[in-house]
Amino acid sequence: MGCCGGEDDQESVAGPVPLDLLEPLNSFHQETLLSSDEDFIISPINSNFSALLCKDTLRAILEKLPLADLSRAACVCRLWRSVANDRDLQVCVFKSPWKLRDVIGNPSSGSFWRDNSLSKFAVSHRLSRGDSIASLAVKYSVQVMDIKRLNNMMSDHGIYSRDRLLIPLCKPEILINSTCYIELDIHAKREVAVVYLDGGPDKNVHILFNRPTTERGKKRVLDSLKRSMQVDDGTAQYYLSISNGDPRAALTQFSDDLTWEKQVQST
Repeated sequence: MGCCGGEDDQESVAGPVPLDLLEPLNSFHQETLLSSDEDFIISPINSNFSALLCKDTLRAILEKLPLADLSRAACVCRLWRSVANDRDLQVCVFKSPWKLRDVIGNPSSGSFWRDNSLSKFAVSHRLSRGDSIASLAVKYSVQVMDIKRLNNMMSDHGIYSRDRLLIPLCKPEILINSTCYIELDIHAKREVAVVYLDGGPDKNVHILFNRPTTERGKKRVLDSLKRSMQVDDGTAQYYLSISNGDPRAALTQFSDDLTWEKQVQST
């Protein structure tokens, strides 16, 4: 009726929006206008969501995600992958739930960043005279089998061939304001985020990676094999040499030979 809000004006406002007016708009705006608030969902996979095409904005969003979701985000598109695989972002997300101070070292595989559960961490304990698996389990309030499993130990005698043991971390508060070192332990055969309660790792590379390259370390390996096999020095040295210095392989070869001898004697 009139220009002050008559019935004709109400009908024109309430009527449908002509489609020709929507043609200049992009598909994202079309979906916004033609859909109700309940039906329309802003999806991070919607390539028309221009805000997620800005690296700074995308980074600010991704750094709030759990580490597993950050890994999934890297599969969306090339842009997301370039942002999600940024090491600084990965370290930031890795540290966030545990309030870590810093993470030092580069993993050999990118899969390391897919998980930051408590099982990913371990405490480094430098072995000293009188230490045993049982005493360490009591000291750190963990199970004996958990220590053996993490360090890939077949028996308690394996402690004598090593300079340190990795202790499963069971108290999250230890990680608060701590520095972790990404290390590939040759005995555990895995990469672990290691926490040093007594400072930091030794600067010597062979100690950092737990390699018994010193004469003292080799002697401890040999003594451990002698006790496990219950043999003399020559026999233990022989099996260690044919196994390229791998104590586990030496024990396996020795066990296979004993089985073969028993089979021969029984026939």
